[in-house]
Formats: sequence, structure tokens, C-alpha cells
Amino acid sequence: MIDPELAAVFVGSSIRLAAPLLLAATGELVSERAGVLNMSVEGLMLAGAFGGAAASWATGSPLAGLLCGVLCVLPIAWLQAFLSITLRANQIVTGIGINILVLGATTLGYRALFGSRSRAEIPGLGQCAPPGLSQIPYLGEQVFRQTWLLYAAVVLVLLVGWVMRSTALGLALHAAGTAPQAASHSGLKVRRIRYGAVLFTGFMSALAGCFLSIGDIHTFTEGMTSGAGYLAIAAVIFGNWRLGRTVMACCLFGAATALQFQLPAMGLEVPSALLIALPYVLALLAVGGLVGRQVAPAALTKPFTG
Repeated sequence: MIDPELAAVFVGSSIRLAAPLLLAATGELVSERAGVLNMSVEGLMLAGAFGGAAASWATGSPLAGLLCGVLCVLPIAWLQAFLSITLRANQIVTGIGINILVLGATTLGYRALFGSRSRAEIPGLGQCAPPGLSQIPYLGEQVFRQTWLLYAAVVLVLLVGWVMRSTALGLALHAAGTAPQAASHSGLKVRRIRYGAVLFTGFMSALAGCFLSIGDIHTFTEGMTSGAGYLAIAAVIFGNWRLGRTVMACCLFGAATALQFQLPAMGLEVPSALLIALPYVLALLAVGGLVGRQVAPAALTKPFTG
């Protein structure tokens, strides 16, 4: 019989680990719906994590860290947009190049700031629980007591869903990624829409990175995103470019990651390497089309020349 307390810990860990993926994947979904494959999500998350951690450590204020994390990422997102939209460079190559650049820059910055210290303790965002839910036996403290940024992420995702489904802006985003020439002829500024979508991806990825460093573990380590940005992109593909299914994919990846810590606690002997690889195996299945037929936006990765 499964221990209810261990089960509650597993659910809470799954939600916490899914939150940064959810933020980044929602931003990436908006970008891809507008026709831009933003492969730099990994680097954007890492830059947000470093910027947030450095500012929080320097000022002692996690809110200042959150703001600085966002401000550090937006210029990088603008660079991605400039290269892929204005210069019409290959979106995959430029994204991977930015990821490599950010990894080197954050490693250099980390060593310059913290020197030889392997883990620098950083002030983190506080936790809270919705009224009444924290009193639920087993679930209250383990599931619902989370950093407030997680609840802000839920609100942001719901807001994005409403915008994409029910507003003229959402219709314009779909048009920019499906039929950009027709959208341009109807008076829409396709390049401006795509710029905005990529910058929004940067904003959401910055929040995801800050969640990792100052919202969850309250420290920064070199390369701490560990492929989370690529998992976010895979979640969009897994979800067939639909927000609801993307959310479910992020939860699945979060649960797969949480198994690394929970199965040994439950007394189940599973090779650690297999558990570490599980989220990436699921991502590979999604990208390979083995979880169903995916239909990407028609103009995804195609430069707009109008």
C-alpha cells in the first residue's frame, strides 16, 4: 500500500518541477504559433536564473532578483528575434548559438561573483497556500504550499489561453504563423507580431529561470537548467501546439523528473540513470511523432519576406 504522505510529496514535487517547464513552454507556444521556433529557450531560462540569483544575492531582495532576471533576458530575446525575423537567419542555428553563448557567459559570471563556492545561498521567494487548502490532511502542506510564483504561473497560463482563444490578438498570432502573407495583405504587421511573440517567450523563460534559482532551490549552479528549455520545446510538440495538451505534457515531464527522488524513498530499486533519462526519453518520443500525429503551424520556421 502506498504511503499517503509519500504520495502527497510526489504530487507536490511533480507540480513544483513542472512549473518552470509550464512557464517556458507557454511562452514557446506563443512564439511557435506566430511562426518562430525559438530554440534559445534553454539559454533564456539560464540567463533568467543567473540574473535573478545574482541580483537577489547582491540586494538581498528576491523581488529585485525577479525583476533583474527579466531585464537580463529581454535583450537576448530581442537578439533572437532580430536574427530570425529581421535577418531571416536559420532559427534553429541561431537559437542553439545563443544557448551556447549564454552558457559560457553565465559560467564566467558565476565564477566571477561566487568564486570557488560550490553553492551560494541566495534569498528566495516566499511560499504561500490558497486559503483553506493548506489545512487539507497530507495534501495541504506538501501540495498546496508552494512559492507564489507557481500560482502566478497558473494565472499567466490561463490568461494566455484566453488571449489565444478569444481575442483579436490571438487571431493575429495564429494568422502570422499559419498564413503570414495573407495576414500581411489584410493589414497585420507580421514582423511586429513575431517580435512581440519572441519577446514574450523571453519574459516567460525569464520567469521560469527565476523559478529555478530563487523560487525553488535558492541558489545558482553552472548550467542549472540541464535541458529544461529543450523539454519545454518538446512539451509544445507533445501537446500538438495546443495549450491544454502542452500543460498536460509539462505535468507529465514534471512527474517523470520527480520519480528520480520518490522511487528510492518508496523502496523501489530502479537504476538512477534510467530515472534521470526518463523525461528526455518521453521528449524523444514526442519529437519523433510516436505519441500521435502532430500538425505544426504552416509557417513555422519559415522567414517572412513580405
